Amino acid sequence: MSKHVVATVAEISPGQRKLVTIRGRQIAVFNLGGEFFGLFNRCPHQGGPMCEGILTGLIESSQPGEYRYSRKGEILRCPWHGWEFDIRTGQSFCDPAKISLRSYPVEVAEGQRVVQGPYVAETIPVTVEQQYVVVEL
Repeated sequence: MSKHVVATVAEISPGQRKLVTIRGRQIAVFNLGGEFFGLFNRCPHQGGPMCEGILTGLIESSQPGEYRYSRKGEILRCPWHGWEFDIRTGQSFCDPAKISLRSYPVEVAEGQRVVQGPYVAETIPVTVEQQYVVVEL
């Protein structure tokens, strides 16, 4: 597996996302409160562009008439047909046993570590004083 520098931490604010292309693959990188997650940008249903999807939360109910909203901003809804996926895992809420979005490991690396490798800087200049978001393929 290779590692690719895709952004500085400051480029993807909490609750935001960035679409990057690595080796011809479009990957949506999400910042959930300082944690970064990478998902393939195509819905497994009919190929919808997931990076354009709505970020929502999870509505749960233990009995009729009682609802609880949780995980605000952690659920990604496909813009074409509304299929929902967990940003942290890529797991589908439509059919969790069979359907998921491919997820990619993402880490935050100190600038000095990026300069030393094994990262491939493809979209930004590398400097030592910043932190970078790194996707592993």
